[in-house]
Amino acid sequence: MFSWGITFLIIAILAALLGFTGVAGAAAGAAKLVFVVGIVLFILSLFTGRRGP
Repeated sequence: MFSWGITFLIIAILAALLGFTGVAGAAAGAAKLVFVVGIVLFILSLFTGRRGP
């Protein structure tokens, strides 16, 4: 999950350096969304994780 976020973040940085502000904004928004979803899923897995016998 976090690898997708890092990928979108790199795309956003490259697009911003090349001057594609629309693409950079969209990729940054996607990266932020993926990171938030990943963190929420991580926190949920902490509370509902498997417990030993």
